[in-house]
Amino acid sequence: MIQKIVKTDQVSREEWLQYRRQGIGGSDASIIAGLNQFGSSLRLWADKNGMLNDKEETESMRQGTDFEEYVSRRWMEATGKKVRRRNYMFKNTDYPFAIADVDREVVGENAGLECKTTNLFNKSDFENGEIPLYYYVQCQHYMAVMGYDRMYLAVLVLSKAFYHFVIDRDESEISALMQQEKEWWETYIEGDSIPDPNGSEEDGDFIRQRFSKGDQGEIFLGTRTGDFEKMAELDSQIKSLSAERDAIKQAIMQDMGDCTLADALNGWSASWKPQSTSRVDTKKLKSEYPEAYQSCIKSTESRVFRYKKKN
Repeated sequence: MIQKIVKTDQVSREEWLQYRRQGIGGSDASIIAGLNQFGSSLRLWADKNGMLNDKEETESMRQGTDFEEYVSRRWMEATGKKVRRRNYMFKNTDYPFAIADVDREVVGENAGLECKTTNLFNKSDFENGEIPLYYYVQCQHYMAVMGYDRMYLAVLVLSKAFYHFVIDRDESEISALMQQEKEWWETYIEGDSIPDPNGSEEDGDFIRQRFSKGDQGEIFLGTRTGDFEKMAELDSQIKSLSAERDAIKQAIMQDMGDCTLADALNGWSASWKPQSTSRVDTKKLKSEYPEAYQSCIKSTESRVFRYKKKN
């Protein structure tokens, strides 16, 4: 059974974000499925637990909101179909962990419309019918919650083109996706487990911010022995590969000599041009202008991670 959670046009953005934390939304689904390079399971867990600062609306987010009406009108013009707003956040009693906030509903059909705005840096081949997987998963999530037979997807690529697609309901994929979402919610939100970080800079920043004090003494990590050994092995490989790469680069530079540009077969090229940089001579500044030097010093404190194997 589909139920209304809140009327979205009657709450503030902050209140809307609070309601979103009560379940897994369409944009969350692809993160849980491991198909969204812009998010991580760890940061999603942190967000659902209110551990992240609410993001200020970026220019990209603002444009996506402002262009939504335009994209829906372009889609109606292209298809001859009509849409309406629902202005509600919904949940489905079959999937109590999932929520949906659909852009538009198609009049006369059991279907919804998802409106997207992106830019030229999006590498998806929309022209040949390629749909980013995180868009596709989001639409299957909405069909699961709303019971739709299909979702229409409209994509505006700024300064380039407008595309629209039909995504039909796939019961097997919905079943698999809902099972993934259920397990994630039960494990990480209702349970006491924490998702593993994914190695991204954003996950590292969150961990450093969460544990910034570093004042709790020592802990035994006996179960992490394999991780330390794997990390040491990877560091050795990285060092070896970096040296191999640098040797190749140096050989090319040696062949170029005093030339600033070079071409090779198969379209490869290189440049090695003079480039001037400016920096403050801190040693001279400290020696000749000690008061100015002291007034410009800014002390910061952060935790530094190091590891070694004891003899």
